[in-house]
Amino acid sequence: MKLDTKGRLTFPGGVHPPTGKKLAREIEIQDGPSVKQVSIMLSQHIGAACLPLVKKGDIVQAGEKIGDADAFVCAPVHTPVRGKVKEISLQSHAVLGRSPAVVIEAEADNPTRAPQSELEGDFDINKYSVEDICTAVREAGLVGMGGAGFPTRVKIEPNPRLPKETMIINGCECEPCITCDYRIMLEWPKKIIAGIKLAKKASGCSRVIIGIEDNKPEAMEAMSAALNDLANGNNIKIVPVKTKYPQGGERQLIRAILKKNVPTGGIPPMIGVVVLNVATCAAIAEAVVNGSSLTHRVVTVTGNTIAKPGNYYSAIGTSIKELIEFSGGVTKKSAKVVLGGPMMGIAVADLAMPITKTSGAITVLTKEDIGRAKFARRQTACIRCGRCLEVCPEGLNPTKIAHAVKYGFLDVAESYYINGCIECGCCSYVCPANIEVTGYIKTGKIFLARQKKKMPE
Repeated sequence: MKLDTKGRLTFPGGVHPPTGKKLAREIEIQDGPSVKQVSIMLSQHIGAACLPLVKKGDIVQAGEKIGDADAFVCAPVHTPVRGKVKEISLQSHAVLGRSPAVVIEAEADNPTRAPQSELEGDFDINKYSVEDICTAVREAGLVGMGGAGFPTRVKIEPNPRLPKETMIINGCECEPCITCDYRIMLEWPKKIIAGIKLAKKASGCSRVIIGIEDNKPEAMEAMSAALNDLANGNNIKIVPVKTKYPQGGERQLIRAILKKNVPTGGIPPMIGVVVLNVATCAAIAEAVVNGSSLTHRVVTVTGNTIAKPGNYYSAIGTSIKELIEFSGGVTKKSAKVVLGGPMMGIAVADLAMPITKTSGAITVLTKEDIGRAKFARRQTACIRCGRCLEVCPEGLNPTKIAHAVKYGFLDVAESYYINGCIECGCCSYVCPANIEVTGYIKTGKIFLARQKKKMPE
């Protein structure tokens, strides 16, 4: 029976920005740079930051755990290289500004960890108990690799208070320019399916739905073939969804596939759902079957200025500068380096900043990519056109929230559900006045968190 690749499921709102994926879409996953030094951030996830388990001068082995904490919502960190601890110091962090990191000098003869398309040996789900799976996932330091960074063990382990019925696998990759998940689905589909089966068993979900945007028919075919080889039905199916941004947001994906709404401020398990990214599923299989910790990930390095855009299997802790140079450097004047994609990515000022477990891409943009008026910050007054309301996937009033933040009325911003914003950037993208609506909302969230003592000054 021929696989249906036409997506009919979607969510209200959203936009259709240029995909920009052609630059790296057809480039196979390659080894990343051989690094001389890595900086392993002790905070790479939602939850408690890790405490260092090593000190200056210690010799560490590749894959060794170097940071952990006793907190329930936490994931340990490991070194991707063999070497010597140079220092434990504050390093540039995309979200936190500056954050503690373990800096390791790699030994000269360090072997690189090559990407493996297949698992070691035959895969038999019956070999692994629920406890085995959860323990392996936790010890490997797995977090959501789609960007959020929530510890995977917390997501998949059984919870009698919030029983899970449905698991959704996110293969949408709706963010423009990024192609790492697409390549993983093409090249590592059996590993993904093995990880899905392990996560399904651990979580107790009765069914699994793999959501893939309909502009990725090749990925659907590859995943379908792997599903037929490994899953034998097993109540796992692939569902095409309409190509639209931000289809890959977990709340939007749940709404599109299940027609259910996650409560504002709530989490998917509250409605019996757990969402995992395809890269996370591949990492689950590596952790449980191969015993591999999360020390490397696929990173898309792309942009019209990059000499050799590609998808690189890179050591976590590699600097952004090294990855750009490894991709041939920039060929013309660039205006902005973004960690992530152009819609939700974070602009980077310090290229020495290391990649983390959640870093799926490095995008280099020109003034033309950004838009000259927007780059020059030539804003005009809001004309009350309502476009931001039309495209908001959460049904919010972005302009009201932005104006409240601008004039310091945080209580008004809260009354308009500022914390319900997923920061997708759709409102800023469509604004004819070039107002950074999302920027105001992000700033308002920070001010509110500081007001409530949930974030340091």
